[in-house]
Amino acid sequence: MILELMPYRACYPIFKLIYSAAANAKHNMGLNEEYLVIIKATVNEDTTVKKIETSSSRILCVIICILVGSMGQKINPLGFRLATTQGHHSLWFAQPKNYSKGLQEDQKIRECIKNYVQKNMRISSGVEGIARIEIQKRIDLIQIIIHMGFPKLLVEGKPRRIEELQMNVQKELNYVNRKLNITITRITKPYGHPNILAEFIAGQLRNRVSFRKAIKKAIELTEQADTKGIQVQIAGRIDGKEIARVEWIREGRVPLQTIRAKIDYCSYRVRTIYGVLGIKIWIFVDEE
Repeated sequence: MILELMPYRACYPIFKLIYSAAANAKHNMGLNEEYLVIIKATVNEDTTVKKIETSSSRILCVIICILVGSMGQKINPLGFRLATTQGHHSLWFAQPKNYSKGLQEDQKIRECIKNYVQKNMRISSGVEGIARIEIQKRIDLIQIIIHMGFPKLLVEGKPRRIEELQMNVQKELNYVNRKLNITITRITKPYGHPNILAEFIAGQLRNRVSFRKAIKKAIELTEQADTKGIQVQIAGRIDGKEIARVEWIREGRVPLQTIRAKIDYCSYRVRTIYGVLGIKIWIFVDEE
């Protein structure tokens, strides 16, 4: 290291401190020492240190080293809680060589359904109301369950719209030997789901409403759904500012590190006249 070879007296104690911290991270935490970096260094400004500096005329400092390994610091809350409080949205089996095709097929199904719902909604509020789309595949049947907050806006006036949607999906994916079945399930408290809430905030931002007003209104709607906590984060050129930034507001508890805490999460992109904004929402539903 460079610190070991430098002629200054203060360098060698700092080198020993960093070397010790790296050794502890390697042996106690199992981290790879080649990927460790120092992300924070602070100097102790206590009065006793100042007295030592004046009396001995040495540069004495205390460095706090926080070492980070190659492991990630952020994780998707839904994947983090699989098999505990969260289930899979797609249930099917495929050979390893056919897995990517099945994954792309699921993506096409979800995009086709969202595009159809967006075009055929009875009102143009910008809120599609789709909380999630569950896909279950068998040998000769594909079962699709659409969880919606406002199904009447789609079905009302045209009761055969589900059949039209089914035909559109079959035509898009060229299903011949497999039967397709689509059902719509209504959600009792739609604004307690992050996807619907993100669509509401996106509609407000498109209409040039202040992001703070949009977030506070969304939090009020979430409180009516009896949730325990919510965190909303918006990133990008907020309110048309030249410099992009990140703004977030939290209300209540959002225990992201507690696995037994049931947390719904979504990330949503919205296009505005100033550029693309990213919306992330965490909702603390319940604790098991």
